[in-house]
Amino acid sequence: MAAPRPRLGVLGGSFDPPHLAHLAIASEAAHALRLERVLFVPAAAPPHKDLAGCSSAAVRLELTERAVDDDLRFTASGIEIERGLTYTKDTLEALSERYPGHDVVFVMGSDSLLQLDTWHDPEELVGLCTLAVAPRPGDAPEAVAVAAARWGEGRVTVLDIAPLGISSSDVRARVAAGRPIRYLVPRQIEQRVHELGLYR
Repeated sequence: MAAPRPRLGVLGGSFDPPHLAHLAIASEAAHALRLERVLFVPAAAPPHKDLAGCSSAAVRLELTERAVDDDLRFTASGIEIERGLTYTKDTLEALSERYPGHDVVFVMGSDSLLQLDTWHDPEELVGLCTLAVAPRPGDAPEAVAVAAARWGEGRVTVLDIAPLGISSSDVRARVAAGRPIRYLVPRQIEQRVHELGLYR
């Protein structure tokens, strides 16, 4: 019997900044699905988000590298930034070439799963990977289950983790208002945000 192929988790996002919910979700996915590692992939220019006024790609990649630095299961990847990739399908194709022999698990929030039909080539995307979905506050479990079933049996795993109400936009707003972000982001991210004067 052939040995099972190693599994590579991929978690994309703007990561402006990365926060503790990102790390908790990646940790749960790694545990539940026996992922060899999880790549955190900062977006170059995500089509569903307006990055006007946000930090540069270089800063977001640096923050992501710092956020994952002390967990051996996690790695930051600049592949979207280096190659100017826009669509998740293209990123997964590029990562499959870079990590041959791995099964790819794309980690996303339930809000993204509910909108997956609006993404670029969603059928091809799901053909390249399986999905690990973290519940987001406000998303009805029944709706998430229906959206998961839409992609076929065994293609989507909804992670058994409580919805985590931390968002990068809230962290940025708190910094702009002079409010604390301790316990919302890793300590090294809090320090770097202040050193660089971000979000003020």
